[in-house]
Amino acid sequence: MRVPHQLKTTPFHARTAPLILGQTWRRWAGYAVASAYDWTLDHEYAAVRNAAAVFDVSPLHKYLVTGRDAARLLDRMVTRNVLKTQLGQVQYTTWCDAHGKVIDDGTISRLGDNVFRLTSAEPNYRWLHRNAFGLEVGIEDVSESLAALALQGPLSRAVLNEAADQPVDALRYFRVMDNRIAGVEIQVSRTGYTGDLGYELWIPADRALEVWDALMAVGRDYGLTPAGIWALDVARIEAGLVMLDVDYHSSHRAMIEPQKSSPFELSLDWTVTFDKGPYNGRKALAAEKTRGPLWRFVGIEIEWNSFESLYVAHDLAPSLPSIPWRASVPLYRDGKQVGYASSGCWSPLLKKYLALAHVQAPHFAPDTPLQIEVTVEHHHRRANACVRKLPFFDPPRKKT
Repeated sequence: MRVPHQLKTTPFHARTAPLILGQTWRRWAGYAVASAYDWTLDHEYAAVRNAAAVFDVSPLHKYLVTGRDAARLLDRMVTRNVLKTQLGQVQYTTWCDAHGKVIDDGTISRLGDNVFRLTSAEPNYRWLHRNAFGLEVGIEDVSESLAALALQGPLSRAVLNEAADQPVDALRYFRVMDNRIAGVEIQVSRTGYTGDLGYELWIPADRALEVWDALMAVGRDYGLTPAGIWALDVARIEAGLVMLDVDYHSSHRAMIEPQKSSPFELSLDWTVTFDKGPYNGRKALAAEKTRGPLWRFVGIEIEWNSFESLYVAHDLAPSLPSIPWRASVPLYRDGKQVGYASSGCWSPLLKKYLALAHVQAPHFAPDTPLQIEVTVEHHHRRANACVRKLPFFDPPRKKT
């Protein structure tokens, strides 16, 4: 008899599972995680932007890369200059195939002179080994032994300062430090996926519940709220952050060439450097930089009056999505399709209907007028929209 596949549970499952009121479980990298703990995402999202929220991000793939050639391995693999990374620094980066198309994106933290931690959305253990040929390097998959929490929001620093042994006031943006919570040795990085002030905690999996309990005990006075993927999705759309398998396909999993994207096409130009030696895709990326990308990843703002009028024509009030959507929605200019939105939501903070989208040249300049397809009463209609520079939301507190 065939045994049904069982999803794994994160090290925080004993605490998070009883909190999920609507049983809104979802799959993430083989783990069961919460879409939302409350019946709607509103309270959780409000905590992200007004107080503090904690996300269980343990399903991230995590690799420890060590040894004399650890930096060389990563440098030949990714588009950033790893050799320039300082001790305690974190880099966000992409890595590409030989044709300059993105395989995955993630972070690299320099934990020691020859010790790095790579995080990714997809499994990359085999790819790391393929690139390590001839190098003196160790590669350890620590995905299951290392739990992770994202503590995000304007009061996240206050919560962490009270819970941790060492204050985090001096921890700069995209830096990492050793710390301790409830007697557990952890690492704290000033990183996150909400576009707000926030931190990520890297915790031994067998001590995860102790850290969770200590954070929640302290955070009660600050409105600390466990939050799920729906609230995270709204925040990352407002922040203009790209998501693998939603906004782009890994080049290793794309079925056809048009499904692949370069860092330039994803508007991640700043992650591509040419001031270092050879790396995967460098030649193709240099050629693309010279000629210019054929696509760009942009923000789309849907014009409210135009959107509302489509419903008024049917004697209906406008209908907004209750949760962020992840779908391909056509974009038009002058009657011709020039791109597609890949995810979108109503922004409670900005009071705007927003989307993230791929738009063809030359239609991706900021303020370019477009139209987006909207289905009203089973009919395809088009609402006016406009290209916006990302991010939509970028508060000073994120970096200061």
